[in-house]
Amino acid sequence: MTKGVRIHEFGGTDVLKYEDVDIGNVGDDEVRLRQTAIGLNYIDIYQRIGLYPVGDLPAIIGMEAAGIIEEVGSGVSEFNVGDRVAYAMELGAYAEERIMGTDRLVHIPDGIDDQTAATMMLQGMTVFYLLHRTYKVKPGDTILFYAAAGGVGLIMCQWAKHLGATVIGCVGSEEKAALAKANGCDHPILYRDENVPARVKEITNGEGVPVVYDSIGKDTFEDSLNCLRPFGLMATFGYATGPIDPISPAILAPRGSLYLTRPTLATHTGTRELLDECANAVFNVVQNGYVRIAVNQTYSLAEIAQTHTDMEGRKTTGSTVIIP
Repeated sequence: MTKGVRIHEFGGTDVLKYEDVDIGNVGDDEVRLRQTAIGLNYIDIYQRIGLYPVGDLPAIIGMEAAGIIEEVGSGVSEFNVGDRVAYAMELGAYAEERIMGTDRLVHIPDGIDDQTAATMMLQGMTVFYLLHRTYKVKPGDTILFYAAAGGVGLIMCQWAKHLGATVIGCVGSEEKAALAKANGCDHPILYRDENVPARVKEITNGEGVPVVYDSIGKDTFEDSLNCLRPFGLMATFGYATGPIDPISPAILAPRGSLYLTRPTLATHTGTRELLDECANAVFNVVQNGYVRIAVNQTYSLAEIAQTHTDMEGRKTTGSTVIIP
C-alpha cells in the first residue's frame, strides 16, 4: 500500500481524502514510479468539482509529476530502473507511487531537478503550443495574457519576450504586477481596477492585439474579444471563473471577423511525436536560461486541501510543487 489522495465524490476541498491506496502490480508495458514531486494545476480543481471527467469514483486526481522508476515490465525497452522521468496529462498524480504506461513519460535531462521538472511539464508545454501552434508569435507582436503572474503566465511572459513579443498581462494585485513585470511582462493591467479593453487599445494605439490567451473563462470572455484587432484570434484554454456561456458565432463578425479556438494540451501531446516536440522545446528554453521556472510554493501531499484552497483563493504565484 502507498499513500495517495482520492476523491469519493465531487465537491469542495473536504472531498480530498489522504489515505492508503493499492496501486496494483506492474504489467508488461508498465513501470512503477516512485514520485518525488507533483505539480499543481487548475485542472486538478476542475477534476475535484466534477467539471472535467475522472472516470469511476473513487479516483486519484492530479495530472503531472516527476520521479524515479523503481520497476519495469518485461515489455518496456525505452526506460530502465533508476531513470528520472516526468509526465503530464496522465490522471492519478496525487500519490507516493503509481503504476503507469510509458506513453506519457519523458526522460528528465541532467541539470533540471525533479521539483522543476514536475511543475514545468503541463504548464510549459501549454505555453509551447499556445505560442508556437495556436498562434505563432513573431517578433514585434503584442499579445495579451490573463493570469500573468501564475505558473503558466510567468513562463508565457518569459518565453514570449524571448520570441521578441511585447507582452500585456492581466493580474489581480500590485504585487502580482511587479512579479509579472520582473518576468518579462511589459504592460501589467490590474483587471480589478482598470478597463482591460480600453487599456489594451491605449497601449496598442487603438489597434488591439492579434491574439488573446484567456484561461479565466466566463468573467473575461467579452473583454477578451473586445481587445482583439480585426482578424484577431482568441484562445480560451481554461475556466477559472467557470465555463463560458453558449454563444453564437455571429458575435465574431461585427468585432472584425475574429477567430475563436479552444485548444487542449491533451490534443497537442496526443502522439509520441507531438509530446516529444513539446517536452523538448520546454527543456531547451529552461536549460538555455530563456525561461526560469518559479517554484514559489511547496506543500506536502497530506496538505492537499490547503493547497487547493490557496490556489482557488488566488494566493499562489508561479508554480506550486507537492511533495509526496
